[in-house]
Amino acid sequence: MATNPSAPDGDADTVDADPVSDSTEATDRLIARLDLFDQRPEARSLRARIRELLAPAHGDAVVDVGCGSGLAVAELADAGAAAVGIDPDPRMLSHARARRPDLDLREAGAYDLPFPDGALNGYRAEKVYHVLDDTPRALAEAHRVLAPGGRLVLAGQDWDAYIVDSDHPDTTRAIVRATADGLPAPRAPRSERALLLDAGFERVRVEGRVLTFTDDEVLGMLLGMARAAVTAGAVGEERAEEWTADQRDRAQRGRLFVAIPFFLVSAVKAE
Repeated sequence: MATNPSAPDGDADTVDADPVSDSTEATDRLIARLDLFDQRPEARSLRARIRELLAPAHGDAVVDVGCGSGLAVAELADAGAAAVGIDPDPRMLSHARARRPDLDLREAGAYDLPFPDGALNGYRAEKVYHVLDDTPRALAEAHRVLAPGGRLVLAGQDWDAYIVDSDHPDTTRAIVRATADGLPAPRAPRSERALLLDAGFERVRVEGRVLTFTDDEVLGMLLGMARAAVTAGAVGEERAEEWTADQRDRAQRGRLFVAIPFFLVSAVKAE
């Protein structure tokens, strides 16, 4: 989904005077970052595990909520599923359609899915639930559209548990917390198991993995987090500059280290 960044934008500090142009450029930057992330072995492994947990038979109807540029939808379709991608951002859907005109992509959000009751065999949402301000409502909608025995998989990071190696650990904690606090549900994976049980799902399971980053591709994310923390008033300019200087130096010396905890929460609708 368009509001599904892997982290705050680390690009230029300037703001375009044209809001339409700016939003288009922001979408382009987001897609570029997602493309980089999606090609990493860890990301490919994550998507493969989601497909394994969904276990769609040939022709099964599966929705990807917050499909973004459509990669997971394409992979499901290529595997034989009747895959549908849902995203509220028409710009993201435009990019997805340009890449794969054959895909079934629809503009909609997690709270109002365009399917009849019990129409789907599978439901996936990856890096989405942290931007939803009403998780129970989204899960109730997922329960509605799934057929009895239908499978659901949620995958996402815990934004309040990012690990960044730094010479300034107190500043790191302040920046990570400020980044998390800027999201509607930064700790969503912690509550999803309980909420799925409350929503009537069965066989709820949780898997955890840690994604590690040591190359300079992650530097833009770190700089964006620092700027967001300054904007939020969590750290001052001087303190943020000291922290970012440390991270830039680590990037130049090949000494960056970032670890992000990801969780996959799967469940089945009772038959």
